[in-house]
Amino acid sequence: MIESGPLFVSSGDLVADRRYKWALDLAMRGDLAGAADVLVQTAALAPSFATAWFALGAIRDRLGDRDGAIAAFEKARAADPEDYHGARLQLARLGCGDPAPPMTKTYVRRLFDQYAAHYDTALTEHLAYRGPALLREAVEATKRTAGEPLHFGSALDLGCGTGLAGAAFRPLVERMVGVDLSPAMIAQAATKHLYHQVFAADLDTFLVEEARKAARYHLVVAADVFVYVNDLRPIAAAVARVLADGGLFAFTVETHADADAVKLLPTLRYAHGEAYLRGALAAAHLTVTVLSKQAVRREKGVPVDSLIVVARASTPGRPPGRA
Repeated sequence: MIESGPLFVSSGDLVADRRYKWALDLAMRGDLAGAADVLVQTAALAPSFATAWFALGAIRDRLGDRDGAIAAFEKARAADPEDYHGARLQLARLGCGDPAPPMTKTYVRRLFDQYAAHYDTALTEHLAYRGPALLREAVEATKRTAGEPLHFGSALDLGCGTGLAGAAFRPLVERMVGVDLSPAMIAQAATKHLYHQVFAADLDTFLVEEARKAARYHLVVAADVFVYVNDLRPIAAAVARVLADGGLFAFTVETHADADAVKLLPTLRYAHGEAYLRGALAAAHLTVTVLSKQAVRREKGVPVDSLIVVARASTPGRPPGRA
């Protein structure tokens, strides 16, 4: 699990900043009640100190004070419209407001920028992550069933991160492009020399611009990316617009029992139901070729319910695209 606790952002008041750090020290020593008291004083000194409000919400939550946690997280959200710390997600987890709110770009960028340096180690050694390998197997199965050669002229790695999926698919691709919201993750990916081009950009904006340029890809991959996207319908439609005729869209999601719904999990990752996914892909004129339930990672030693999905572009009457 990627931790999403408060990352210190100064209040601009030195006294308030010192009190905040004192509160964290108390919390680390196990004095949660004392830490909460100091954070209340801190917030009184600097009412717009979103970091302090978020920390207060987290500590009240640990103390079992749900109402107090909600009140603090609401203050954090109000003080920070970009939701740098993810207060709206904590509110959803506590059953307050939208049950599956979208994550802000600011929150996701911050989350992965701070995680980039040890991302590969955490996923492969501690979480038993195998998403790219499972995706490659699913893509190989689709190609084999269709009697097609296992080769792609061009591929787009959405949310490429440090390049784990890029490494799995690079031997099959002539030209590979990577895009990720986090500049720190892109910097890590660039060192592996897997991609012909890498871009630090919002996925939606990037796909719109690629479609405007009439770019076409034979393969679009998104490994462990859509657990941070609540509504997959717009991105499925955007991917369809940049796929070459017959191109493949391969991705992973976490899933849950309610087939028609999107759910925010306690880990602050989204889970998508199978029926919801099929509907989103059908609306984008993408035909499912593989949809299998497998665990792509483990959480605290327990396999996480996941779906491996491959879909093929099937837009009727579209002029052939070139990648």
